[in-house]
Amino acid sequence: MPVIALQGIRGGVGTTSVTAGLAWALYALGESVLVIDFSPDNLLRLHFNMPHENPRGWARAEIDGEGWNQGAMQYCDTLAFLPFGQVTPSERQALYSRHLQAPAHWQYNLAQLNLSRRHADNPFRWILLDIPAGDGPLTQQLLATSDHAILLLTPDANCHARLHQQTLPAGSHLLINQFSPASQLQHDLNQLWNQTLHGVIPVVIHRDEAMAESMAMKQPVGEYRPDCMTAEEITTLANWCLIHCSDAVS
Repeated sequence: MPVIALQGIRGGVGTTSVTAGLAWALYALGESVLVIDFSPDNLLRLHFNMPHENPRGWARAEIDGEGWNQGAMQYCDTLAFLPFGQVTPSERQALYSRHLQAPAHWQYNLAQLNLSRRHADNPFRWILLDIPAGDGPLTQQLLATSDHAILLLTPDANCHARLHQQTLPAGSHLLINQFSPASQLQHDLNQLWNQTLHGVIPVVIHRDEAMAESMAMKQPVGEYRPDCMTAEEITTLANWCLIHCSDAVS
């Protein structure tokens, strides 16, 4: 059961949309997937037709004294998602303080999930983690727990600068997202990164209006527009994951 963490080198590079799209693409290829939102923005759920006013999620469940997995919701027969949940700023700070004091908390949670799969209580073969940008304690814990990390980049000067002044997740794969073929700068950065950086995934996800529309339609892009360029590219990414990340599947 591989655990794949997806994180943007900064906010706004499309991590949540790609995570939802990858979950759907794996599902469409016959895989069983659980996708978990670790961003307090709580936006992943909007790709899975969850009402805005529903407060459910793992953080909400933990604060209310329930099991973290009580916030999970089924989207399709073998595709489920676990929102962050709606919490107040003070509740969020208390939650982060609790995780700081228990640095192995999510390592234990995911290990228990893997163990339950061996006993047929958990049907999921893949776990995707939508992790916010930054290097907070929870983020560090999740990256350490993951089998693979995919770092999303947009080919612009902002991301290029961050590549040289931020500590990147160890052994991370780099995924170029929101590529615009009309931009000479993006062409140049894409070529430079492929020539000089290790771990660049040989899949480029183009900027596509269908991706923005999919969130408005409350669907993953591959469900909303399976024939669009972005959906096809994310399906290619899913196949890349099946080849390069499935070593942990048992």
